[in-house]
Amino acid sequence: MAHFAQIGIDNVVLRVDVVRNEDILDENGNESEEVGIRHQRSVHGQLTNWLQTSYNNNFRCRYAGIGMVYNNQYDVFLNPQPYSSWILNTETYEWDPPIPEPELTEEQTEAGSSYEWNEDKQEWEFKTQT
Repeated sequence: MAHFAQIGIDNVVLRVDVVRNEDILDENGNESEEVGIRHQRSVHGQLTNWLQTSYNNNFRCRYAGIGMVYNNQYDVFLNPQPYSSWILNTETYEWDPPIPEPELTEEQTEAGSSYEWNEDKQEWEFKTQT
């Protein structure tokens, strides 16, 4: 089975469909993203936009999910940017904070403490479990 993500405004993933293998085969019997896109448009409308996504993360970095964003510069699916100050790491295609998150001690972890990013202050704030 193949998987295709419908891409909407601002390249946001709207849905992910499972497509039968026989619906993505070209005239030579080879899997083709273009054939799959044509199939999806025949089902959902010619003005819809589709891209193949890999359930096994074999291409486009990761499996697309609703709300994720397709980045056409790098041809990858990304989680939404959590904060405007966070920077895309083009090796992992994850969003990195401008300063690394401090590590918790074992005691802090056991107590349920954490750090949360404060975008206004551009710093990590220590939070204790209440």
